[in-house]
Amino acid sequence: MSSPHIRLSKQGRPTFMSSELQNGYMDLHSMSDSEKVVHELLLQPPAKEVDDHLIEFSEAMRTVAKALRRVAEGKACAQAEAAEWKRKYELERARNLQREHTGPLSLDCDSEVDRTKCTNDQSVPKHFPSERPEKCCGKNGICSHEVLRNGEMESNSNNVSNRFRRKASFRLSWGCNGSGQHKHDIVSFERGNITTAERSSKQISLKWESPPQTLLILAKPNSVPVRLLCAEMVRWLTDQKKIEIFVEPRVRTELLTESSYFSFVQSWEDDKEISLLHTKVDLIVTLGGDGTVLWAASMFKGPVPPVVPFSLGSLGFMTSFQCEQYRECLDSILRGPISITLRHRLQCHVVRDAAKDELETEEPILVLNEVTIDRGISSYLTNLECYCDSSFVTSVQGDGLIISTTSGSTAYSLAAGGSMVHPQVPGILFTPICPHSLSFRPLILPEYVTLRVQVPYNSRGHAWASFDGKDRKKLAAGDALVISMAPWPVPTACQVDSTNDFLRSIHEGLHWNLRKNQSLDGPRDS
Repeated sequence: MSSPHIRLSKQGRPTFMSSELQNGYMDLHSMSDSEKVVHELLLQPPAKEVDDHLIEFSEAMRTVAKALRRVAEGKACAQAEAAEWKRKYELERARNLQREHTGPLSLDCDSEVDRTKCTNDQSVPKHFPSERPEKCCGKNGICSHEVLRNGEMESNSNNVSNRFRRKASFRLSWGCNGSGQHKHDIVSFERGNITTAERSSKQISLKWESPPQTLLILAKPNSVPVRLLCAEMVRWLTDQKKIEIFVEPRVRTELLTESSYFSFVQSWEDDKEISLLHTKVDLIVTLGGDGTVLWAASMFKGPVPPVVPFSLGSLGFMTSFQCEQYRECLDSILRGPISITLRHRLQCHVVRDAAKDELETEEPILVLNEVTIDRGISSYLTNLECYCDSSFVTSVQGDGLIISTTSGSTAYSLAAGGSMVHPQVPGILFTPICPHSLSFRPLILPEYVTLRVQVPYNSRGHAWASFDGKDRKKLAAGDALVISMAPWPVPTACQVDSTNDFLRSIHEGLHWNLRKNQSLDGPRDS
């Protein structure tokens, strides 16, 4: 007697067919055996082949979706790079055409009339002397006048207020202690604002071409010494230096409560005026700790004027000036030249899983210290997939991940085991938080890369992203955070230079390598 054959129907149910049935007959004995087989199979769990195929197909579709996201991200980066090269090409072409018709451009702005032409013209200047004087920028320097003017900026400023004055012009040079060979590919000027394509590892010096006229003071809240110092500083800058002062609405209310003398102090009313501050303010003074500097940086979504940070807080890694000597410090800074540190910021985009492509993102967020992705209140380990320029880096399993600037290397990243890095070193810090692996060590990546941190679909819980310790956002399965270096740094004034200030901050703030010296009365080599 031949054994029965078993096959699955279209509905996934077992059917049986013996060789006798195929030949057109079946005896009672074979029928009894078939019933036993049916009974045994019914006791077995149902077949899972169909479910397994669906799972495999679903995973394949997720892989395709990830590949499409990476392609779209690469396309967006390429479009942005092409637009930047197109802008540079059109700028150079306009300059070449101007030289052909009117001769070399002159960037001398000694007279008030020339300065007005340089700052208010909405296109390439049409009438310049035939020779370019050396005293404006020198042979290799870069002057803030050597830019195309944007007519939209002028029209927008007229709608806000006529009380603003034009910005002061300046130029940057760098080398050892502010001297040395100048380079054109580090710092570029767009409408008098600082942007960088890459960073210089040398000291950077700022020299005013025209004196600063407008100053913004940002003060730490809920502090009586800060409020008293702010009032005293406003009086001195107005009476002795003839500087126009801007403060936050809260600070202006406090000053007016103290005395009606401060009625000349200006402020703003809405976000539109805040977005135009960088076009009018020449200098920013912060009174507080590093948190006040972070607050100042968060106010400016684009270019940031030079910042003079005074130490009035508990930590001072970025606040190098002492409030007791504020008159001498500000007097020296207003005269110039001064050493500055260009502190880069990270630009973060949240891409939701429901987005059609990588270009459909939420409003970008700029951070000066770090962006942190953690597990929040969940008891499960954070599960994150990390990519660097579309190349897979690693899967993070632990409490979370810190993506930090070099300026933020002495903040949360240092507490999580990251290295202290000089703020002028170009790089992005990749630091895990309590990783579930002994071999997971921190990384320092080049600043030109784009990082993508995604919550996988099989993650047990959600992740939370915080930006400089605030603005927490929930990241569900499939959501991603795209991080790159922002083109607008935060220039902070140095008391001596960036290296001296950095070393002093880690010695005084962290007591770095502080220990007793070894005794000299012990045994010595003969």
